[in-house]
Amino acid sequence: MNVRDLEPKELWNHFADLNAVPRPSKKEERVIQFMLDFGKSLGLETKTDAIQNVIIKKPATVGMENRTTLILQSHLDMVHQKNSDTVFDFDQQGIEMLVEDDWVRANGTTLGADNGIGVAAIMSLLASTDTAHPALEAMFTIDEETGMTGAKELDGSNFDGKILLNLDTEDDDELSIGCAGGIDTNTSYRYTQESVKEGFIYFDILIKGLLGGHSGMDIDKGRGNSNKLLTRLIYHLHTLTEVQLISFDGGSLRNAIPREATVVLAVNKEEKSLFLSEIKKFTAILKAEYTSIEPNFVLEVSESTSSNSALSRIDFIKIINTLYSVHNGVYRMSPDIKDLVEASSSLARVIIKDGEFITQSLQRSSVETSKDDVANTIRSAFENMGATVVQSGDYPGWQPNPNSAILTLMSDLYREMYKEEPKVKACHAGLECGILGKHLPGVDMISFGPNIRAAHSPDEKVQISSVQKFWGYLLETIQRTPVRS
Repeated sequence: MNVRDLEPKELWNHFADLNAVPRPSKKEERVIQFMLDFGKSLGLETKTDAIQNVIIKKPATVGMENRTTLILQSHLDMVHQKNSDTVFDFDQQGIEMLVEDDWVRANGTTLGADNGIGVAAIMSLLASTDTAHPALEAMFTIDEETGMTGAKELDGSNFDGKILLNLDTEDDDELSIGCAGGIDTNTSYRYTQESVKEGFIYFDILIKGLLGGHSGMDIDKGRGNSNKLLTRLIYHLHTLTEVQLISFDGGSLRNAIPREATVVLAVNKEEKSLFLSEIKKFTAILKAEYTSIEPNFVLEVSESTSSNSALSRIDFIKIINTLYSVHNGVYRMSPDIKDLVEASSSLARVIIKDGEFITQSLQRSSVETSKDDVANTIRSAFENMGATVVQSGDYPGWQPNPNSAILTLMSDLYREMYKEEPKVKACHAGLECGILGKHLPGVDMISFGPNIRAAHSPDEKVQISSVQKFWGYLLETIQRTPVRS
């Protein structure tokens, strides 16, 4: 079945049109022009602000002129990630979508449902000729995934709305009223190189098949981090026999749990049997530990013919000890909100090559002081080994407001439509609402969306029936927007 044949057709067709446009973070020129052309084709007021967020405004339909103006918000960029064996050019190709039972996924790449379904829903409302609605102000932000640049640089003077609907939540029974802030920690260190010892042979070791996922929403699921698992193996091996580290390449994106990592090691050929035996034993240990979480975990080892230099013994010990010791995963659970991760850190990227050791990690917290605490924990680990540490991209969390008027309206509506209680939550992800609130003081905000699974990974998928539920709920919410006070 073709995605364009799914219901609601208007939404899925806009999603398909959007997914035909390459839209990586920080390279959104084509999708910005796509949205400008879309708004102008409808005869609607359409423009960009200074940072290139796209703004499209649509007047209220007859009889709804006295209702509160709504701001509808989603981000234009998407995470571009693919499986290592997938041949795909994100800069030139549109996403290849597949329909499987009740789900839509991509062919070996991220799907872009985060946040493309939200964008498509807003496009559908802007294009609709038979939906009653108050005045709508569509806000399409840029660069959400790699820095929240669009939200940070938003010109709030372009908006009059007093209610903001953020369409970037990934469970259709949840209403999000708070989120975590974040900060990036990037490190670098120049290491001394030395020749590989005579009589040493080379091995490539690869970890793959991990689930990965969103480093905020999925950080509490206990999933394997390929960088940490590979470090653990190297540490184990060097306690048993002399190994030389040639290179390390793990992870890909700052906000995704790393799924794959590869390392090149050199070992005395006289120790080859011991080396391979220990890797086999350790692979069995890791599989046993992660058997219920990472069923597709694979560790491969093969002899190679690398000719590069190795790290000096001193720097090898410094780097492996630091990588082993640096915190990864949940740092603190919220003492106030049940099951909410308050603070976390994810070691997203590790590169050791040609004399330079580089890492990228992302710390998150819904509390500013604990965000500082976990970020300082990571900083101190790398500074102790002499690395240069740069922390940037700091953005605030979104403080929950349980007395929100739009929360009351949408909670009552959810109970009416679905005969059950919605889950009112704060999430451990970097929604733009916390930043947008600084530019839009007094605006009442809420976030919701359809079921999206494995965002930020090539396993990303969105549930068709859930999109239908989300769309019906969005339409009803818009038509019940309160009278302007």
